[in-house]
Amino acid sequence: MAAIGRIELVVPAAVIDLNGHVNNVQYLQWMQEAAMAHSAEMGWPQERYAEIDRTWIIRSHTIEYLHSAFAGDTLTLYTWVSSFEKFRSLRRYKFLRPADQTVLATAATVFIFCDLRTGRPLSIPSEVRQAYTVVAPADEP
Repeated sequence: MAAIGRIELVVPAAVIDLNGHVNNVQYLQWMQEAAMAHSAEMGWPQERYAEIDRTWIIRSHTIEYLHSAFAGDTLTLYTWVSSFEKFRSLRRYKFLRPADQTVLATAATVFIFCDLRTGRPLSIPSEVRQAYTVVAPADEP
């Protein structure tokens, strides 16, 4: 199991906006897909959270767009857990175009650990914390 998750994708023409590059909303979709895939890789797919009546909700996203991506580009999206607090976690992302080693965007999501039924925040249990390695800034991709 990898502390840093990684997905590869090819930009489909359907996500290109009127400016000729990937629409900003698509980056959020890819972030969600990467986070869920990484969580599943760490042994915590959505179904496992549902079994204990828990879930993660999003408090906030930040994205810094550095360069554009275009239809047909192959991208690598990295994601990792940057911190855990009592009931929140910070997950970071890096979008890279390997063909020219260009970082297209960096991003972060603050997740809140919650009761699935009430939506109220709960302390992150040790079995969840132990499944993830918190990646220090020096070890980020």
